[in-house]
Amino acid sequence: MVKSWMAIALVTFLVAFGGVLFKPRDLKWAIQLRRPKWLTFEPLIPVIWTVVFICGAWSANIVWQQEPNSTKTWLLMGLYLLLEIITVSYTSVTLRLRSLLVGTILGGSGAVLSVILAIAVFPISHLAAGLLLPYIIWSPVGTYTTEEMIQLNPGAE
Repeated sequence: MVKSWMAIALVTFLVAFGGVLFKPRDLKWAIQLRRPKWLTFEPLIPVIWTVVFICGAWSANIVWQQEPNSTKTWLLMGLYLLLEIITVSYTSVTLRLRSLLVGTILGGSGAVLSVILAIAVFPISHLAAGLLLPYIIWSPVGTYTTEEMIQLNPGAE
């Protein structure tokens, strides 16, 4: 029998892996963009997002364990999945469309959805809601950074 944490981890990994599917020419565009001077932690961003995804998957597993297979739990799993898809699509869609504005919209959508999800799971498990805090904190930082990059790269809106 497949354990819930294994299924959730697999889905998280597969969706995250899908986010790295972009063309090298799109990456060239992103590399040449100007960044805010205060963005000194850019090399840590993949590590930060890895922690955020692990916390999100752990949160989802806790919620699943509370009421496995219930309609409410399946709906919440759908919200977790939507949040991850929005998050992962940020990079590939922003690069493909060469639009920091699209990235800002996706980042903002993820930030809002993470708060909604945390509020929804709080009555089920305070720990599960707490594990969404890294997302709730980090997503606005990424969104703000993208917005700042629009100001530094007027043609990349």
